[in-house]
Amino acid sequence: MIKKIISDSGANVLHLDDASFENIPLTIHVDGTDYQDDASLSVNEFIEALHQNDGKTSTACPSIAQWQKAFEGADEIYVITITSVLSGSYNSAVQAASLYREDHPKTKIHVIDSLSAGPEMELIIDKLKELIDAGLNFDEICAKINAYKEKTHLNFALESLDNLAKNGRISPAVAKVAKMLKIRIIGRPEDGKLTPIGKARGAKKTISYLIKDMEEHGFSNGRVIIAHILNEEGANNLKQTILDKHPEASVEIRNARGLCTYYAQKGGLMVGYEA
Repeated sequence: MIKKIISDSGANVLHLDDASFENIPLTIHVDGTDYQDDASLSVNEFIEALHQNDGKTSTACPSIAQWQKAFEGADEIYVITITSVLSGSYNSAVQAASLYREDHPKTKIHVIDSLSAGPEMELIIDKLKELIDAGLNFDEICAKINAYKEKTHLNFALESLDNLAKNGRISPAVAKVAKMLKIRIIGRPEDGKLTPIGKARGAKKTISYLIKDMEEHGFSNGRVIIAHILNEEGANNLKQTILDKHPEASVEIRNARGLCTYYAQKGGLMVGYEA
């Protein structure tokens, strides 16, 4: 029996060791150029394209056909998508699953709306692999992963708001002032919407704010994944500060891929953690 995990590129995962896994890329439109968020994407070149672009940008979710192709050959399928508030990826996957079952009635498919992005999705993916490796059946895995999702959270800290301003999500004047004053915007998903919850001036205050909010939402020596966008120093400082306060925690640092880079931009930090 083939059990497969499939994620869109809202997670920064291209492959899983010793697991049947597939990444379905979203497409990012920048100044007339389409960037596929897959293994061929150069994040550095993509960041430069975003920096040079003065116009609007957009994203396109995977098609129903892309999802259906990824389903082929598997008996049990577990799908995890970026929050449905930001993308149509979840709805596309749900429609694909419904159509696929019509021709493959024995195939079992569970589609999960992460209501999040990046490293929180990665935690869910890793947990799915753990549950599959433990030999649980489909219904057990679905129940346990749904329960686990309630225990995971995401925080983010943005150094640049330029792309959000270009897309009309915030005022260009606000983005300019924040850049001048070196103000970082801190946020988290609320009902699937990536929502600012505060601001901090400087790296140390940003880290302090992030950890304080994590603790207020139940973090204590759990698992943490930090995704950064060309900000390895900030990620390492955050990791060390977490371990200083929570020495039993498991903290990993990973590089963000295209979609997370698009939203968090250069210097951004995204923190997925277990409560």
